[in-house]
Amino acid sequence: MAEESKTPITEEAESKNFIHQFIDEDIAEGGRFQGMTVHTRFPPEPNGYLHIGHCKALCINFSTAEKYGGLCNLRMDDTNPAKEDVEYVEAIQEDIHWLGFDWDDRFFYGSDYFEKTYELAEALIKKGLAYVCQLSPEEFKEYRGDVNTPARSPWRDRPAEESLDLFRRMRAGEFPNGAMTLRAKIDLTSGNFNMRDPVIYRINHTHHHRQGDKWCIYPMYDFAHPIQDALEGITHSLCSLEFEAHRPLYDWVVNNCDLPSKPRQIEFARLGINYTVMSKRKLRQLVEEGKVSGWDDPRMPTLCGLRRRGYTPASIRNFCERIGVAKASSTVEFAFLEHCLREDLNETAQRVMAVIRPVKLVITNYPEGQSETFEVENNPNRPEDGNRTITFSRELYVEAEDFLETPVPKYKRLYPDGPECRLKGAYLIKCTGCKKDEDGNVVEIYATYDPDSRGGNPADGRKVKGATIHWVDAATAVDAECRLYDNLFSDAAPDAADKNFLECMNPTSLEVVTGCKVEAGLADATAPANFQFMRVGYFCLDSKDSNPGQLVFNRSVGLKDSFKM
Repeated sequence: MAEESKTPITEEAESKNFIHQFIDEDIAEGGRFQGMTVHTRFPPEPNGYLHIGHCKALCINFSTAEKYGGLCNLRMDDTNPAKEDVEYVEAIQEDIHWLGFDWDDRFFYGSDYFEKTYELAEALIKKGLAYVCQLSPEEFKEYRGDVNTPARSPWRDRPAEESLDLFRRMRAGEFPNGAMTLRAKIDLTSGNFNMRDPVIYRINHTHHHRQGDKWCIYPMYDFAHPIQDALEGITHSLCSLEFEAHRPLYDWVVNNCDLPSKPRQIEFARLGINYTVMSKRKLRQLVEEGKVSGWDDPRMPTLCGLRRRGYTPASIRNFCERIGVAKASSTVEFAFLEHCLREDLNETAQRVMAVIRPVKLVITNYPEGQSETFEVENNPNRPEDGNRTITFSRELYVEAEDFLETPVPKYKRLYPDGPECRLKGAYLIKCTGCKKDEDGNVVEIYATYDPDSRGGNPADGRKVKGATIHWVDAATAVDAECRLYDNLFSDAAPDAADKNFLECMNPTSLEVVTGCKVEAGLADATAPANFQFMRVGYFCLDSKDSNPGQLVFNRSVGLKDSFKM
């Protein structure tokens, strides 16, 4: 297994990675796939939702096919019926389409090939290359051997006719789980333990989500997968690095079974990201134990969770492209994923004003009952998006943190007799005081405005020393709930073998703030809609809980970029 490293992130991914180099050799004159269409596949197991780690494999397979004008199949690896479900199948399809990839009519299930896989297993028995073994699971471990001791099985020399009879009776359901297995006869002395007569079929009396109760024996992944690839005409089976030691078995299967093609397996390093876990088992545990609200909780690394949080397909595909394809395992900073999102939203998200923790600001010299409008740009990076209209009146809302009754050094926002400040896109104001409740909390801030500074520019050209303050009009503002998300884990490596990942959870990964005030125009927004709340961060409408009568916004990412290129 390759050693883990800290791989530097470059601005531009390499135009040709090692996978492309192998493919170029294979399709060149004299190559093993000369004149053939490059054909890849993405084979997720439908026992959970896709996460950002799967996304790397997904992008590599579909993008490689796109690069070479080839094909990419989507195949559900449903050879293990234990926790597979139609819910996951549909979610996987939705996620892949959301990212912008499509498989056309090439959608398959591994279980589609059960009959053919069974026939090939019988053929191996007849060739003397497979046998039924009756070692119990405990005996199997005992007889497995070690680096200095070969494995053994008292059933290895069982006559082919006897193994064939037992295998057929296994299929007929005569034996309980664990009573027998079918093993490939390869090499009990091999230094690669995957080649020490591996199990290729096991008994499992479990209902299958598509096959029902037709089968009570199921092929192991290492046996089924190369067969499926070959039957579909896959040229390049691109998979993660943990299958590198399984490649000799992959090749053994395709070379010893009567198959129409011989795919090539190529491995790449899995994606690791700090402050998260990539184990589907652990993610399932988070869901089942109620540590998160579901697979689509915006703190989860699942694609549905990232989508609900406000991540865009472009940001995720760009992230996967820019981390590149390597042979050595590496850990990428979560901050880089945020960086890719921030880059995309900076170009595409509409700018709006929203006040998360509002306090009322009263412009005492602004006429009561008067109101006016301002035309503001939706996104300076996209002039084609035009302008929108916002209202202004005597009473506004501003952030509570934009006022201090007694300022700290270098504080340039609102405080009594402090410097002039700009109300974003509106007027210059000067704070004159505040009003408190009986508990000493500030409930109103008072200020005067300069009528000759419309647009925030003083008529006499004087220098403004104070900060620019965002605001919303109290007369037209809409109430909203804002959910402020942080990393689900406070430990950078919660997935480490020596840690209990549940003990690494961040107790402040979600803060729900109610009573927020947003521009009136957001009342009609629908999910998925991304916004930059000016001076606050990037937010999106929550796709599940938000509705016109109760707006709920998720913070996708902050404005400040902590990632260093």
